[in-house]
Amino acid sequence: MEVKSEPSKNPNAKEFDALLKEDLKKRDLKEGNIIKATISEIGKKFIFVDLKAKSEGIIPIEEFKISKELQDLKVGSKVDVYLERIESFKTGEIVVSREKARRMKTWRLMEKAFETKEEVEGVITNKVKGGMVVNVNSCLCFLPGSQISTTPLKNFEIDKLMNTPLKFIVVKCDKARGNLVVSRRAILEKSRNEGLEKILSKIKEGDIIEGKCKAILDWGAFIDLDGADGLCHVTDLSYSRVKKTSDLLSVGQTMKFKVIKIDPDTKRISLGIKQLFSDPYENLDKKYKVGDICDAVVTKCVEYGVFAKISENLEGLIHQSELSFVKKNVQPSKILSPSQEIKVRIIEIDTSKRRISLSYRQTQDNPWDAFEKKSKTGSIVNCKVNNITDFGLFVSMENSELTGLIHYKDLAWNENEQNLKKFSKNDTLKAKILEIDKEKEKIRLGIKQLEKSPFDYFKDENLKVGSIITVSVKEILPKKGIKVVIGNNENLITTIKKSDLALNIQDQRETIFQPGNRLDCAIIELKPEQSKIVLSVKEKERIENEEAVKKFGKEGKSSGQSLKSIFGKVLGSKKKDKKKDKED
Repeated sequence: MEVKSEPSKNPNAKEFDALLKEDLKKRDLKEGNIIKATISEIGKKFIFVDLKAKSEGIIPIEEFKISKELQDLKVGSKVDVYLERIESFKTGEIVVSREKARRMKTWRLMEKAFETKEEVEGVITNKVKGGMVVNVNSCLCFLPGSQISTTPLKNFEIDKLMNTPLKFIVVKCDKARGNLVVSRRAILEKSRNEGLEKILSKIKEGDIIEGKCKAILDWGAFIDLDGADGLCHVTDLSYSRVKKTSDLLSVGQTMKFKVIKIDPDTKRISLGIKQLFSDPYENLDKKYKVGDICDAVVTKCVEYGVFAKISENLEGLIHQSELSFVKKNVQPSKILSPSQEIKVRIIEIDTSKRRISLSYRQTQDNPWDAFEKKSKTGSIVNCKVNNITDFGLFVSMENSELTGLIHYKDLAWNENEQNLKKFSKNDTLKAKILEIDKEKEKIRLGIKQLEKSPFDYFKDENLKVGSIITVSVKEILPKKGIKVVIGNNENLITTIKKSDLALNIQDQRETIFQPGNRLDCAIIELKPEQSKIVLSVKEKERIENEEAVKKFGKEGKSSGQSLKSIFGKVLGSKKKDKKKDKED
């Protein structure tokens, strides 16, 4: 006989777990489900919810802070929670999550939005590589950089979009990988297409409409035409030269445009500003002529000159060379400044190239005319040193804007680059005008010319090319020659090259000389106006040889004497002369 056992009044853990699961099953409490729960208690860190089970669910209060719904909650409020895990008899707790419930509901909405192409609302929270992160009801989505807008945005424009509720289209939904991709560009394109159709039904080519600049690029600007986009190319901004679009337009600026073209295929609207005005180059030759002096306003300073407006939409270039008679290598911005009102002379009109060349300096008094009247070549003027270079001094002349050059060779008769070190900036001095070249706008001055030229020595002594003179050795120049002083005048110094030290190559040695030695040499080149003299011992010896042949040649020929004996007589004669000089 089989005896049936009665249920134990004290069930063990397995029995309790089975009973709990059976009870939960009856209440449709399954792991992975979203269920309704009632808030039973709100603590400082946790919120307790009643699931009508053996135990309460515990949810961290932070999950309610994320969605900003904590302030509206109270005991007895109904909330959706996600049942993560049904705990056993050991703990007696049921693990639930408010955040996961909200996220799961969002995923379902996102899947539906992806299928139906419905718009969703989200907030751009932060930047990541390649794009942005968008929070759609606590569900994080990726927004590629190319999908942010229809036009490229700068960083500050993107910053303005962050933390602001925006509309998006779900373009990719992969729940298995947790991958959600959204697009804002699709929303804008949709809106733009709707606005485009609307605006195209109202406008035609040639119409004048009002638009707002929404984006600026180097080559043009996008204009918002009440929901539709138009493009204004940089070449259609003005008849004048425009380097950058931002020079004439700024984001947010509202102004009038002329509809230039509407492409029926692409539905692109081309706009222009300059077309609102007549072309200034039409019949320009009837209004302006070369030589006319006009009022102008400086619009822009560049490295190579200044642009100036002579009438509305008509600009000309003042080249750097036409800014000043005096200031040649000065930045144009240091002579003229934007908005400055000036007078200019038209020096060239080229309608084919749509170019007008202007001159500012030709409307000013030419300082060269005044200087030419007051000063002449040979005049002595007071100067002030403005700049010192390797080749001379640049000086400004008293009572004149003009500057002149004193070459280092014109500082002293002993042409030495070290003479430049004797001068400092702002030194005052006197100088003689050597040359005035009005066409080249150059003035050459000299200081040494204030003194008598040491080259007058040659004129006073009646010396010329071929003359024999005595010089003193000043310095030995190894492998080059010797430096000598002429006529005991330190301002008359020249160099005798090594090849000119002797007729015989074997004797062409600078080492046989010592400073202070005196020697005879011949003048082979003399140009006082260039302060140039060339001496040669070799040439002196050649001249003496020729003279010896002329003097003793007949005697030597009749007596059958050799050239050696002739030179012997010459040398003997010289020795006698020297001996006689000593006796005297």
